[in-house]
Amino acid sequence: MKILIVEDEAPLRASLLEYLRHDGYVCETAENYQQAHEKIKLYQYDCVLIDLTLPDGSGLDLVRTLKQENSVAGVVIISARGSLDDKVEGLELGADDYLQKPFHLAELNARLRSVLRRRQFQGQRHLAFRDLTVFPDQALVLVKDQPVTLTRKEYDLLLFLLANPNRLLTKESIAEHLWGDAADAADSFDFIYTHLKNLRKKLQELGADNYIRTMYGLGYKLETE
Repeated sequence: MKILIVEDEAPLRASLLEYLRHDGYVCETAENYQQAHEKIKLYQYDCVLIDLTLPDGSGLDLVRTLKQENSVAGVVIISARGSLDDKVEGLELGADDYLQKPFHLAELNARLRSVLRRRQFQGQRHLAFRDLTVFPDQALVLVKDQPVTLTRKEYDLLLFLLANPNRLLTKESIAEHLWGDAADAADSFDFIYTHLKNLRKKLQELGADNYIRTMYGLGYKLETE
């Protein structure tokens, strides 16, 4: 899952980055309004954490921009401003949740998981797709009730495909989703093929054949039948 952290306080931004990366999220950061605005215009995210008070603008304007762009990203506002008016305005603009500082990182993680479930899996705690069953909170994948051992990138790749069934995903979009800013420095995207090949092989070994279709020269597609 790809997260953008918009927070101007350097110590908190570093703590959020370390904690969420350790939990397996692909994270990018922005320390002010301008940086955040550029990133949400250029890239897609699963969720954006937004501080309301930024040195060069308002986090609420970033929420407005995300909604104007019809972004599929979930939005969690994190702010020291805990007034009812701020909460109501943020939620009415389209934010999914509002967390007042200071907060425990474990609570933020629980809120993130809840938002991602609602956004990507209609609030379900598990996702069923043909012979696949996935439990995102446990990072557990079953094929015909048999567990599949996946690497973190293989698991994230499978979730990205499951969130976009029957949709062509280019190598560039996959790289950006799984590696964030680091994908911009890649000379080629051959490593995507390696991860796809390994994921496909593990699924096929348990009977999940012909799920991932290669669209030569274009990308990949998860097919519903």
